[in-house]
Amino acid sequence: MKVGVLGAGQLGRMMALAGYRLGLELHFYTDAPDSSAAQVAPCVCAPLNDAARLEEFASGLDAITYEFENVPVATARRLAALNRRFMPPPPVLEMAQDRLTQKRFLASLGIPTPLFISVETRDELDRGLALTGFPAVLKTRRWGYDGRGQDVLREPADASQAWEWAAGSPLVLEAFVDFDREVSLVAARGLTGETVFYPLTHNVHQDGILRLSLAPAPHCTPLLQQMAEDHASRIFDALHYAGVLTIEFFERRGTLLVNEMASRVHNSGHWTIDGAETSQFENHLRAICSLPLGSPSPRGASAMVNFIGTVPEVRSLLEIPGLHVHLYGKSARPGRKLGHGTLCATSIETSRTSLERLLELAGCLEHIKAAV
Repeated sequence: MKVGVLGAGQLGRMMALAGYRLGLELHFYTDAPDSSAAQVAPCVCAPLNDAARLEEFASGLDAITYEFENVPVATARRLAALNRRFMPPPPVLEMAQDRLTQKRFLASLGIPTPLFISVETRDELDRGLALTGFPAVLKTRRWGYDGRGQDVLREPADASQAWEWAAGSPLVLEAFVDFDREVSLVAARGLTGETVFYPLTHNVHQDGILRLSLAPAPHCTPLLQQMAEDHASRIFDALHYAGVLTIEFFERRGTLLVNEMASRVHNSGHWTIDGAETSQFENHLRAICSLPLGSPSPRGASAMVNFIGTVPEVRSLLEIPGLHVHLYGKSARPGRKLGHGTLCATSIETSRTSLERLLELAGCLEHIKAAV
């Protein structure tokens, strides 16, 4: 089978490597030259609105998917018209691009989120802050990831600065959540409705960028896992979904509030490549190709650490017992995800020394140590 993928970053790269194991051919389409996935699979580099190139790309493909949300919806609809197996469907992509639309959709399903308010004028911002109080979080509705497009307002003076920063963009204001920790659920649904759920993952961020994921999340109760799976099931059924879905939650006093959702494979699921029976990338491909889904069961405990801006010396990384290194073939620049390492062990406690060494090499030990 031939699978087309819009976007060709590291998520696509890992998807291609998973696909080869299943005998699948992956072909990528991107407007970004020197993409990570282009090093491992055929890649068309052309504008995302080039109708002729898109039609040529779609020819002969058995399924089409995407590895990032910022695909023009018109492009997705054009390809879906050419290939009915465009998954997840274009309406899902459209919703994933807009934080306000997401929150309204979740509210319609009775899934709890932080208090949110649409903001398009300064008066609406002030009225919203009267409801949320301080602190509050102001976010752009679109184009936000890795901490971009959002600001925490801690006092009235911050509102004026944030309004200037927003530059007239449609916004959503959210009540600040004093959470216990951030967790995520990666799940997959096949074309026939079959579903699998990975264990909740504990995520730690620095400057809005994911630095560490622990899976399964320590001290996670069966009740919390079931709560997350119930939320995902409602989303799956409402959207007639196929593929991997990731939901980011705030855990607070034994309950879950949805922060955001991503209709794709996700950084917090990278541990599944080495630490689960079936990776999120393989299950995404199985789902959209109507193949049986694989087991999401963990093989033990995993700790995934992102390499941001620079890559540690590979020799030093490989000296850490139980560590699996994944590099993305990308040039270094500040804030860029260049690779990750996944430490696999029987438990987090038995691998604590190795994990602290990994965090040290990744340059985030002091920030992260308290959360481990």
